[in-house]
Amino acid sequence: MHFEHLNLELKKYFGFTSFKGHQEDIIKNLLKGKNSFVVMPTGAGKSMCYQLPSLILEGTSIVVSPLIALMKNQVDFLRGNSLKDSVAHVINSTLTKAEITKVEKDILCNETKILFVAPESLVKLNLIKFLKSVKISFLAIDEAHCISEWGHDFRPEYRNIRKVIDKLSHNIPIIALTATATPKVQEDILKNLKIKDARIFKASFNRPNLYYEVRTKTKDVIIDIVKFVKKNKSKSGIIYCLSRKKVEELTKTLNVNDINAVPYHAGLDAKTRSINQDLFLKEDCDIVVATIAFGMGIDKPDVRFVIHHDIPKSLESYYQETGRAGRDGGEGHCLAFYSYKDVEKLENFLSKKTVSERELGTALLNEMVSYAETPISRRKFILHYFGEDFNVEDDLKKMDDNLRFPKNKVDASKNLFLLLNVIKKTNQNLKSKELVKLIVGESNPIINGHRLENSSYFGEGSNYDKSFWNSLISQASISGYIKKNIENYGVIKLNEKGIQFLEKQSYFSIYLDKKKDDIVENIPKSTINDNNLRSILLELRKKVADKNKIPPYTVFQDASINDMTLKYPVNQEEMKNIHGVGEGKAKKYGAEFIKLIESYVNENNIIRNEEFTVKTTGLKSTLKLYLIQSIDRKLPLPDIAFAKGMSMDNLLSEAETIVYSGTKLNIDYWLDEVFDEDQQEELREYFLDSKTDDVNVAVSEFQGEFDENEIRLYRLKFLSEVAN
Repeated sequence: MHFEHLNLELKKYFGFTSFKGHQEDIIKNLLKGKNSFVVMPTGAGKSMCYQLPSLILEGTSIVVSPLIALMKNQVDFLRGNSLKDSVAHVINSTLTKAEITKVEKDILCNETKILFVAPESLVKLNLIKFLKSVKISFLAIDEAHCISEWGHDFRPEYRNIRKVIDKLSHNIPIIALTATATPKVQEDILKNLKIKDARIFKASFNRPNLYYEVRTKTKDVIIDIVKFVKKNKSKSGIIYCLSRKKVEELTKTLNVNDINAVPYHAGLDAKTRSINQDLFLKEDCDIVVATIAFGMGIDKPDVRFVIHHDIPKSLESYYQETGRAGRDGGEGHCLAFYSYKDVEKLENFLSKKTVSERELGTALLNEMVSYAETPISRRKFILHYFGEDFNVEDDLKKMDDNLRFPKNKVDASKNLFLLLNVIKKTNQNLKSKELVKLIVGESNPIINGHRLENSSYFGEGSNYDKSFWNSLISQASISGYIKKNIENYGVIKLNEKGIQFLEKQSYFSIYLDKKKDDIVENIPKSTINDNNLRSILLELRKKVADKNKIPPYTVFQDASINDMTLKYPVNQEEMKNIHGVGEGKAKKYGAEFIKLIESYVNENNIIRNEEFTVKTTGLKSTLKLYLIQSIDRKLPLPDIAFAKGMSMDNLLSEAETIVYSGTKLNIDYWLDEVFDEDQQEELREYFLDSKTDDVNVAVSEFQGEFDENEIRLYRLKFLSEVAN
């Protein structure tokens, strides 16, 4: 199998010009017939890892999934990108015998490339017998953590998947995918599926487009939520509440305020839940107010905000739920309301559990409280929790409230020394709660039981309050001086860095809490050139979606609609060059959109250019057209910059904007003046192999051989040729 044209296959089938994260490496591994184990967070693009290989390889792939809603969404998505609905099918308990017969017929006719199967259906003898008679390209297990008894969603029927594989063929390549990354779960999955030879791929848990914010929860929290939703009118959002009663109450309040919202919780019957879910997916309502029962398997890419009316029970839950925002890479605002009264309610709930469940639940809840109260970067806190380092300086857009509204920073070197010393002298056996009480001079049964109230350090830090010491523990943990052992219910241990600090004290500072103003509404959004056209296109998208009984985003995603407002495509060839629009989608849905855009262009006297469309007014559009025409005439780039009174840096920035929006620029004539053949080949190989087009990374990689503008110059050529 040759992989030189994998990007072309991606463009052909799905309209995208580049892969996300590890997608390309995972797909190549699968195309080679090798086993893969994939750990990716929500929204990182797991499904593409088996969707594209399914369309490329001969035969039919089998995808095991426990979620009917997820299977339905993916089938809709695949059919929306193909000319034939038979390209993808599903077999689960909802199908009749006649429907199953139709599915089998399409597979036998080689029309079905991907078959989604529920685990309980996979083990049925009739299906196994049928699958043995057809060519299976590979088997994918989605939500693979369901295999493990240590996973958060264990399903016994998943343990039988390996037995089915053995009955079909021992040589079927297997790809297991999950968002659960604990070593214990990972080991259990590999062992049960007998794929210990699998290549393991782990993606970063960082979602750079998400903005994290925590606000103090007051008696006016519902008013605050209504105001926020009204500020974000016509945007899709999910609001999570812990109780069904609060879901119903908040939904009614939103409706009274002319906000189109529906409830979703386990107390509603299955039919109502299904109707409300479809209303949300098909954009017949903007907001879903839900308990945590909502969201699993919902692949809606354009959710623009997730609000937590109540603080979640754990950081895992919070991360999973906020991960449903901005899955298309666009705007995603994650707003949580925090009150310690909510924490006390959850603690009361945990008190009714067994001792081990209570201890573990309390440890997880304490991490959530630390997140809500932390004065440092929220993204850094989350990633540290999942075992990932993050440099705050990389967050240039300051995508959380703590970075935008920074706290005061103070020297805490002596305080850290005291904390570490107390941990050491108590034999590293105390949790943060006991450590803080001990340091500020408060007793409890554990402190009294160890006779620690008589120690020299009892009350030694009483000149600071408990919130200060809790914050210090949190920031010392993130800085690597101590670690909180969740499996031992939150007992604090010293790291090597902490031991070294006790031996040789150095400078250490922490952030203190500081009151901040309301949120600044400057979250990055997709580029939109013509808002009026966008509104008309969205209406058409809704009409087409309703006609085909599918969610609007499966027709064209927001980014594709935005790109149409920039380029005004008026034929099939131009439509295929829109971001996220492949050949199949252009043929299937393009005609109506092309007709509308062509009519709009004529009615509004919009002047288009074959390579780049512009309106008759606007300095930026005029400049871009001038650059394109000058480069077509092969004018030296410094001369173009001089003619417009620009620096080379600014000229490159404008050229980058043109290329990133999908227009080719042929600057070979100028590259030949700057680089020799060997240098160009070296740069091309670098960008082909690199996982990022970041200029600073490239400059570092070449160790000064090329400066920043030289790298940017060649990157223009590379993106024009490969991406566009």
